Amino acid sequence: METQSNPSSKNTKVLKAKILSSGEILPRVGLGTYQTFDVGKDPSKQKELSFLLEYFHSSGGSMIDSSPMYGTSEEVVGDVSLKTNLNEKLFFATKVWISGKEAGEKQMLSSLSKMKRKHIELMQIHNLVDWKTHLTTLKDWKEKGIIRYIGITHYTTSAFPDLEKIIRSEKIDFLQIPYSIAETTGEERLIPAAFDRGVSVIANEPFAHGRLFSMIKGKDLPGWAKEMGISTWAEYFLKFILASEQIQFVIPATNKLNHLKENMTAGIGNLPSLSDRKKMKSEFF
Repeated sequence: METQSNPSSKNTKVLKAKILSSGEILPRVGLGTYQTFDVGKDPSKQKELSFLLEYFHSSGGSMIDSSPMYGTSEEVVGDVSLKTNLNEKLFFATKVWISGKEAGEKQMLSSLSKMKRKHIELMQIHNLVDWKTHLTTLKDWKEKGIIRYIGITHYTTSAFPDLEKIIRSEKIDFLQIPYSIAETTGEERLIPAAFDRGVSVIANEPFAHGRLFSMIKGKDLPGWAKEMGISTWAEYFLKFILASEQIQFVIPATNKLNHLKENMTAGIGNLPSLSDRKKMKSEFF
């Protein structure tokens, strides 16, 4: 995983990490689509997202995460990426979120169709719904080349013990969980277990459902953070995550270009040291 140890030096290199199970290298800051890409066929909103996607790609972004539970997001990702000639240049991740083998296959094939793909990089079992059934299908699809990687996700920390048992007993490539400066429960057991097992971690909800921005309303960025090369609170919160040695990727969701620019800035240059990271957290907790 690429990190730098001198925060004061100018560095515009895109931060990248290896997918632990394969060695494939990806930019560490991706893009979530929950709520933000659920715009349907609205031409003006799709045009805005086209600009967003082009900027994301030109800034070194690759991973885009979606789900059939995100309204029209999968379809919008497919439409917009096709219009911008980026469809095959991006790393697509989506999820299966239904019970039953046939229902799962049908849902996943629908996702591929909506995203304008015959294959997809990452398919994740969302919130562990009927995970044993879907894992059998995903192993088969991986052998056939329909998917490249298998992932599991959950949105609650109460499911972390179950997630740990699965990654210790099954061959999983990716784990997606909520993680932020305000939610570090995963550090206790789950994230170290994933690292030990060669499972790459995707951090979602990096701003704790927006709660972090409420906490800093009217608060200036600390001078010491600026000295580290951090220029915005979004960059502060994302670099805290990226400075972890056991978390590979983060997927902040947005449909606003100015917010995307701040997010992508976190994915370039230097990272805080582990001692800096502790200081960043002590600013709030």
